[in-house]
Amino acid sequence: MAIIKQLKDLHNEMQEWRRDIHAHPEIAFDEHRTAKIVAEKLESFGIEVETGIASTGVVGTLKKGKGNRAIGLRADLDALPISEANDFEYKSKNEGLMHACGHDGHTSMLLGAAKYLAEHGDFDGTINFIFQPAEENEGGAKTMIEEGLFEKYPVESVYGMHNIPGMPVGTFAIKPGPIMAAFDIFEVKVIGKGGHAAMPQTTIDPIVIGSKIIDAFQSIVSRIIDPQDPSVLSITQFHGGDAYNVIPNEIEIKGCTRCFSKKVQQQLETQMKEIAENICKAYGAECEFFYEQRYPPTVNSENEAELSGQVAIDVVGEEHVHLSPKPGMGSEDFAYMLQKKPGSYIWIGNGDGEGSCMVHNPGYDFNDEILPIGATYWVKMAEKILRPIN
Repeated sequence: MAIIKQLKDLHNEMQEWRRDIHAHPEIAFDEHRTAKIVAEKLESFGIEVETGIASTGVVGTLKKGKGNRAIGLRADLDALPISEANDFEYKSKNEGLMHACGHDGHTSMLLGAAKYLAEHGDFDGTINFIFQPAEENEGGAKTMIEEGLFEKYPVESVYGMHNIPGMPVGTFAIKPGPIMAAFDIFEVKVIGKGGHAAMPQTTIDPIVIGSKIIDAFQSIVSRIIDPQDPSVLSITQFHGGDAYNVIPNEIEIKGCTRCFSKKVQQQLETQMKEIAENICKAYGAECEFFYEQRYPPTVNSENEAELSGQVAIDVVGEEHVHLSPKPGMGSEDFAYMLQKKPGSYIWIGNGDGEGSCMVHNPGYDFNDEILPIGATYWVKMAEKILRPIN
C-alpha cells in the first residue's frame, strides 16, 4: 500500500483523537464537544474555520496557490442511541449513546488528511473540509445545504467515505450510479371498534385488519414493483392492546422502505396507501396513513466515481479495489449533497476478522488500523483533482 509516510507517523495521534471522540458520543445536532474538538484541531493546523452551520456543523477551508477550483471532503460527526456492549478503556462514557457506525473514525481520518494537506499538500485551489452533524436519521446534510453550505463554500464536486465491516483492511469499493438506497418511513393507524375478546362479533378487530395489511404490503415488492428494481419493505413495529381479554380500539404499524429510484419511492407510497385504506374500508375500520420520504438514494456521478476508484487503486493497488460492488440497501444523507453537486461516495474496508460485526451493533468498533489508509485516500484525492498546472 502506498500510505503517505507522514500519515503513518500520525497514526497514533489519529487513534488518540478517534478514541477520545468514541468515548464521548453525541447524537444528532447535539455534537457540541465533537464539533469543538474538530474546530480546534483545524485551527491548530492553520485552517480557516466556521462553526455553527446546522447547529453543530463545522467547515474548514484551506487555500493554496492561485487556482479558483474548489472541492468538498465530508465526514460525519454523530453517534447513535445505542448502549455500548464493549468493555475496552475508551468505551462510551455517555450512557445509552455510542459510536456504533464509525463516524468517530471518519472524522479522525479527515482531520489527519487536513493536517497533512495544510503542512505538506501539493495542490492549487481550495479544499473545504465538511464535518456534518446528524447523519443518522435526521438529515444533517440537507440542513447544512438549506443553511447555504454550497453558496458560502462553492465546490465543483464533493466526496464522502464510509467504513464497511466485512470488507478486508486495505480494500475499497465504489461504482458509478446508485450505491446506497433511499430511506423512507411509514405509519399506519387502524381504528376499529374495541370490545370483549369473548365477543369478537361486537368489535371491528384492528389487530386482524392490521395483520392483513402487513401481509398485503409484502405483495407490493414481490408482485407490483419490477423485480429488476431492488426494493425492501420492512415492518418494524406493531403496537396495540393492553390486556389478554380486550380487543383494542386501534393499532399502529410502523416501518421503513428502501429502493434506488424516485419512481419506486412513489410506487411504494401510492400502493401502500391504497392497500391500507381499502383493507380498512372492507372491514369497516378507519385508516390514517403517513409516509415520509426521508433520504434519497445515494447516486455517484460517473466521472467522479471513476476518479475515486483510480485514487483508491493508487493507494492500495488494483487488486484491492472493487469497481462494481452491489449497492447497499442502507442509506446515507450524503445523498443530498450528491443531488446538488457531482461527486462520489466510497466504501473502505473496516476488517473481516473474527469478532468483526456490522455497524449499528452494540459490539461494533471502528478499526484504527485503517486510519492512515483513509487519510491517504483523502490526500491523494485532493491533490489529484487540484494538481498544480505548471
